Amino acid sequence: MKIVCSIVAFNSASDLPPCLEAVANQTVAVETVVLDNASHDGSAEIARRFGVETLFSGRNLGFSEGHNRILIGRPFDYAWVLNPDCRPHSDYLERLLQAMQESGADMAQGKLLRMDERGQPVESAPGPVLDSAGMYFTPAQRHFDRGSGQADRGQYDKRQEVFGVTAAAALYSRRLLDAVRFEDEYFDADFFAYREDADLCWRARLLGFRALYEPAARALHRRHVLPRRRRRIEDALNLHSLKNRFLMRIKNMDAPVARRCFPWMQMRDAGIRAYVLFGERSSREAYREVRRLRGRMLDKRTVLEEKGSWADLSPWFDFRPQAFDL
Repeated sequence: MKIVCSIVAFNSASDLPPCLEAVANQTVAVETVVLDNASHDGSAEIARRFGVETLFSGRNLGFSEGHNRILIGRPFDYAWVLNPDCRPHSDYLERLLQAMQESGADMAQGKLLRMDERGQPVESAPGPVLDSAGMYFTPAQRHFDRGSGQADRGQYDKRQEVFGVTAAAALYSRRLLDAVRFEDEYFDADFFAYREDADLCWRARLLGFRALYEPAARALHRRHVLPRRRRRIEDALNLHSLKNRFLMRIKNMDAPVARRCFPWMQMRDAGIRAYVLFGERSSREAYREVRRLRGRMLDKRTVLEEKGSWADLSPWFDFRPQAFDL
């Protein structure tokens, strides 16, 4: 069994050493590949010093294309997509593999705990702060991480099926990735950054694949992007986040989900339009990008539809995080 750990770095010099050390300490063998996205802080040199395969791009390809460059055409049975700002425990990968094999799921994540700038767990009585216990979607077409920002009181200590997994520290089977592949893409390269993991999970769920949350697998994650921090995020990244909200819908939404989400989705869309018009004018280009890319998204949708009957995912779209015990 071959496992590839795929890490895309962009000015990640401070994060790479502890991340690569944590990967090297895993209790199962893993081949690590780092793609440096035109960093100017020596990230590629740091990766090379750790003795891992290091690829370099002369321009910033974004998250999706970066991981595609690593994984497409490379032999593997499982792909472990990992952010440089993650610190997985030494048994993280072993526990995910065991849980996937026992449950039959084809994508999985562990319990992610919030990490501060010093690399220490963020604490909030009575325990550490949760970062992610799996992904869920609301009828307003927003996706969130279960438990994000909550104190860990053991409320997410059961292995469960969830809608999707965060690509900060996600394990995918080759079977799943090949099923959702479009041309030379696993992750949608038109997304560049943000929501690409939600899009991949949505596509996989439509084709009948399941997602697993395994709390026995633990990792620390320093999350940079949260809804309340939107005003502090670069304009270009906010634009991509808005654009990808609509691209994901064009590609993946079918009639049952549209019926369930319609009023909430429309209200959210109206609020976003008003916010962009009066408060975040730099994101107006996102709507033009959606129009430009609409035809390509429909082509990708057609390919996905040709792969089989789509599962009814409408029950997953709920304001309360949906998860099922295994």
